[in-house]
Amino acid sequence: MPDQHFTPGNLVLYKIRPAVVSAVGDKIEITLDGGKTKRVREKDIKFLHPGPAGDLASLTPDGGNVEEAWELLEGEQASISEVAELVYGDYTPAAAWGVWQLLNDGLYFEGSVKSIRARKEEAVKKEQAEREAKAREERLWQDFLQRVEQGSVVEEDHKRLVEVERLALGRQNSSRILKSLGLKETPESAHEFLVKCGYWPLEFNPWALRQGVSLEVPDLPVPQLPDESRVDMTHFAAYAIDDEGNTDPDDAISLDGDRLWVHVADVAALVRPDSHLDLAARERGSNLYLPETVVTMLPPEVTRQLGLGLQEESPALSFGFRLSGDEVTDIEVVVSRVRVTRLSYDEVEQRIDETEFSEIYRLTEQFRAGRMARDAASIDLPEVSVKAVEGEIRIRPLPALRSRKMVTDAMLMAGEAAARFAEQHGIVIPYAVQPPPEEIRQPQTMSEAYAYRRLFKPSSASLTSDKHFGLGLDYYARATSPLRRYTDLVVHQQLRSFILGKENLDREQVAERVAVANSMGGVIRRSERLSNQHWKQLYLLQQKEWSGEGVIVALEERKAVVIIPELALETRVRRKAEMELDQPLKLTLAEVDVPGQTIYFRTH
Repeated sequence: MPDQHFTPGNLVLYKIRPAVVSAVGDKIEITLDGGKTKRVREKDIKFLHPGPAGDLASLTPDGGNVEEAWELLEGEQASISEVAELVYGDYTPAAAWGVWQLLNDGLYFEGSVKSIRARKEEAVKKEQAEREAKAREERLWQDFLQRVEQGSVVEEDHKRLVEVERLALGRQNSSRILKSLGLKETPESAHEFLVKCGYWPLEFNPWALRQGVSLEVPDLPVPQLPDESRVDMTHFAAYAIDDEGNTDPDDAISLDGDRLWVHVADVAALVRPDSHLDLAARERGSNLYLPETVVTMLPPEVTRQLGLGLQEESPALSFGFRLSGDEVTDIEVVVSRVRVTRLSYDEVEQRIDETEFSEIYRLTEQFRAGRMARDAASIDLPEVSVKAVEGEIRIRPLPALRSRKMVTDAMLMAGEAAARFAEQHGIVIPYAVQPPPEEIRQPQTMSEAYAYRRLFKPSSASLTSDKHFGLGLDYYARATSPLRRYTDLVVHQQLRSFILGKENLDREQVAERVAVANSMGGVIRRSERLSNQHWKQLYLLQQKEWSGEGVIVALEERKAVVIIPELALETRVRRKAEMELDQPLKLTLAEVDVPGQTIYFRTH
């Protein structure tokens, strides 16, 4: 039946809603379910039944045999009235509306209200299978959502939760699961959700992965050391002094009369420029030190071969020098062979007044005095070592030991020697430089040290030598950790090539390498800082009712910045009128939010 010449009482289709024609004029007035009227054009409505339609609320056909009607009409076309009579036994307004709903459903019938076509059996069966699969998937989805809300996920749920994990690790920006549960689609929210539902244990540390750092140690073949001439220094007593448990010793100290030698693992002997090992280290930039693990920039076999003191004799690049006043002079750099004894800072601290260490300590103190006279920064803020071993979290303060100061200054002396040697011989290396702050201070208290640190500009790598203000040095290059830092390795590659009479990398090549490595520097530091914070929070949770002392280091408008020395932890508490800088505060743990990396303390 045509859909023009509408008359009052006709049942029509307006968009996807039933309506009754109530008046016909230049436009057609229709009444929708609920009594609302609307004026429309003829083309806006489709004819369903001549009527009278009556109450739209009662347009519910009784029973009907859809499958039988479809089987009779399979593959054929029919009018709405013919389909209504076959399905419902009569062509009534309710039956007409029922037919349109079948047409809209699309399983058995397709086309338009003017020409309905019964679908082929093959298409219907395919559609039924797809709908059943979709319904089954929806049931499984709802069951899954119920389990995760109850925190009782099973193994089969893990493949679904990967999408939330990707969000928690910053690898995608949305999550269907979190959206379905009405949760924020943020990494912090995803982290909290994964812990609550049991997918991640509370201890899981996502922070390095979230920064985009790889936790995979390079798995690459390592060549054997080349057979080459080395200066024999095995007759010198050489000491690699590190924290207890250190696994990559790459520097050691010897004394030859008034001449100090700093021996450094000869990594460049194995890792040549642009080799597969060099490219792997360049991509990573440095070792990643997390409380729970160390991710090295080079395969462990490199450390096994080259770590000082890990073999009876170790290959080294040795820096020899004397002190003239407080300046490093009479510099030698040689490819050497050394015999190294490994000691901890604590062990050396007990022996520092013995002859073998007292002279080294005297020389390094003389050097330190010169640096301080040039306004080297003395920022004495608490430091701790954070380790997570087999579920145990150990936080150990790092006291200002004389042995630690001695080794630090010996390494700075070697760095100055490397920089001066490169400058004198025109060797292109990355120098470490730092401009002075706008104001030079000599902090005496913790709050003054905290404020002074905030004035400093970061150090940077430069292919032109310049002062490093924070260290109080006119020349400096990082050269004592080639197992741990790629820029140190570049310095070694350049110095070693020069010593052996080989061709050096040019400025452009060095600049390119430094840029690639430095791009990861901030990422590595941020990963380590956030990971340390993560384990400190878990440590506090393990203590349950932790209480201790903090020191006020800054006063903001509404908050006081507090450092807890035993944890080297910076936090903020509500400021009170009587608070003063460097005032000690008694603190009690109030709340820890591990995913959000926030800790709240109560003051007493």
